[in-house]
Amino acid sequence: MQLEAEHYYLRSLDISDTEYFYQWSQDREVTIYSLSAYAYPQSRSDISSWLSTINADPKNVSFGICTRATNELIGYAGISDISTLNRSGEFFILIGNKQFWGKGIGTLVTKLVTDYAIRTLGLHRVQLTASTLNSRAISAYKRAGYKHEGVMRQSGFRNGEFVDKAVMSVLSHEWLFSAGDIDTVA
Repeated sequence: MQLEAEHYYLRSLDISDTEYFYQWSQDREVTIYSLSAYAYPQSRSDISSWLSTINADPKNVSFGICTRATNELIGYAGISDISTLNRSGEFFILIGNKQFWGKGIGTLVTKLVTDYAIRTLGLHRVQLTASTLNSRAISAYKRAGYKHEGVMRQSGFRNGEFVDKAVMSVLSHEWLFSAGDIDTVA
């Protein structure tokens, strides 16, 4: 399955993506705001094992973000902690290739994955958390239609300090009313 945009597409991840993830995991600038798993060293073997099982978890949907021009994997995104009972899940994204930062890709991919979560998976609520220090991500999420709900105080630990996390979400009726043209960025 692929999600399509004009200059980018999202596809399933597989073991052949190991080297990309390994390189990203070695760059602290890339992973500073990311999942805590990146706080610990990972071998290529660890990453390969993770990728071999990533598509089998029914509570998570993960996509590789690729450029149409080169078919290069530049990041990944998806929905984790999917609850069929509550019809909810949590959005995540990592743009691993820094050459693609600041180009609107985060907003575009947030829209694509959120649209998939609501229209295809039937989720009512998609939420996310982001370090309050990561202003670029928070701006991208706002542009994608997410609303600020609050702050989880000192809920992350980065660079020897506790940091706050913003909680943001979008509800299905808000999304269906205002989603508009997904291809308007990037």
